[in-house]
Amino acid sequence: MDLGRSLRQALSKFTGAPVADEKAVKELCRELQRVLITSDVNVKLVFELTKKIENRALDSNLAKGLSLREHVVKVVYEELTSMMGERYEPKIAPHKVLLLGLYGSGKTTTAGKLAHFYKSRGLSVALISCDVDRPAAYEQLQQVAKQSGAAFFGINGEKDVEKIIADAKRQWKEDVIIVDSAGRSAFDSELTDQLKRINSLSQPDEKFLVISADIGQIAGKQAAEFNDAVGLSGVIITKMDGSGKGGGALSAVASSKAKVAFIGTGEKMDALEPFDAQKFAGRLLGFPDIGSLLEKVKKISEEQKLPDNLEEKLTMRTFYEQLKAARKLGPLSNVFSMLGAADLPPEMVQTSEQKLKKFEVIINSMTAAERDDAALLRKHHSRIARIAKGSGTTEADVRDLLAQFERVSGMFNSFKKNRGFRKKMEKMMKGSNIDLSKLGG
Repeated sequence: MDLGRSLRQALSKFTGAPVADEKAVKELCRELQRVLITSDVNVKLVFELTKKIENRALDSNLAKGLSLREHVVKVVYEELTSMMGERYEPKIAPHKVLLLGLYGSGKTTTAGKLAHFYKSRGLSVALISCDVDRPAAYEQLQQVAKQSGAAFFGINGEKDVEKIIADAKRQWKEDVIIVDSAGRSAFDSELTDQLKRINSLSQPDEKFLVISADIGQIAGKQAAEFNDAVGLSGVIITKMDGSGKGGGALSAVASSKAKVAFIGTGEKMDALEPFDAQKFAGRLLGFPDIGSLLEKVKKISEEQKLPDNLEEKLTMRTFYEQLKAARKLGPLSNVFSMLGAADLPPEMVQTSEQKLKKFEVIINSMTAAERDDAALLRKHHSRIARIAKGSGTTEADVRDLLAQFERVSGMFNSFKKNRGFRKKMEKMMKGSNIDLSKLGG
């Protein structure tokens, strides 16, 4: 079950009702109860949440300028945010991290994602292999370190964590040290003793428990057990992109008084993000998250080493670079979700993905002169025919790309000339760390 889609459908039914009154509010609350309980959110927590929503929604003191429909949506958003927890601010400075978790939680993969997260923010990272029980744990973490570009320390076959940590301490010089600990199929006294020993030897500044979203509300019990054993700084919840029980896991961790630090949103190394309850609840309800999208665009632009100042004229060459960067944003479904369009038909998203790939192939079949001056394609039909043949596409596909390019080029030129429009955009993007003055003009 897709929690976000079900919540959006419930809200859409309410906001689209002919009359927004007490009866409609109570019907919405019943629908929210059904959706949340089906998503494995604790029943007691669900009824507490919907009672708060109902009481606040029917409060006669509406905020000035809001209709009842808008007021109810605002209340649902605020109460969901409150149930999901708080915002976590990552420590972007030298420190040591201890990762904990049971088998199947995704701890080893998360170690690599966490390393990538800190490295992408300018810190050097080392991974330390202290999982001395699970077969092939050493080799797997070594491979993950290689993928994330982190240093790796460990002693293959060694069972004494004191020797492993002592050996690593003699060598490490990185800013962030991430220690991967042993796991078990269930929490027990033997695991507790081992974790306490690793904790004492490594002296971590932060201790993160890694939990898979698909365990649902059991996450709260795990968080409490590990917190009692070694004291947690936060919880990392993996597989949030593919589990219908993610909401249950999040709410259970928050209600256990543990703090959600990061959530895993995919399989790639960059699919880990600091948890922000407001942003998460906003995405569930279909509110745009433009700030996150712009931050990702900026990061990819820096990685691609795209120029700060765009050329005076947008060419097919620069358009091609932008297409490649756009594909690095990840699945288009995630991008559309950030734009507040999470419920686009799957076939439409798939068509868009295919079109991006096709455009890249077509541009690759152009000559250098054509990439610098797309107008040549309009002047000579033979060029369009040649490109279509060389790219294995149709002439209609090439004309489609040309039309898209001309549309973007027109917007680009208008943006450069229209200072009033640019000022409005700058006001909208204030705080997003995107410097529009670098777009020239």
